[in-house]
Amino acid sequence: QVQLVESGGGLVQSGGSLRLSCTTSGRTTSLYNVGWFRQSPGKEREFVAVISWRSNTDYADSVKGRFTISRDIAKNTVYLQMNSLKADDTAVYYCAVTRTWATRTLSSNYDYWGQGTQVTVSS
Repeated sequence: QVQLVESGGGLVQSGGSLRLSCTTSGRTTSLYNVGWFRQSPGKEREFVAVISWRSNTDYADSVKGRFTISRDIAKNTVYLQMNSLKADDTAVYYCAVTRTWATRTLSSNYDYWGQGTQVTVSS
């Protein structure tokens, strides 16, 4: 079993920044790939970013250049730094883990999920 806890969400004005954290515990989570997804009302859950256990990264086109994913292995924590936020970024953000890098953008590929943290960007 792997447990994930997200934090850092909140209300921010358009153009502002937030940093989300995802702390993992349980199995050897340093060997997992950790992804961030988001979901807003009436929409499918969508891929945002992912970092491999070797610190390779990948991003959705919609957040490239604005969001940065990083991890602190010693703290079992993955961060999502979100800059230049837009109203369209408003969603519940979830972190999740997977062993498989090849299908990293597919939510069905992820084995364990956190409870989510709300991000609201006011325009």
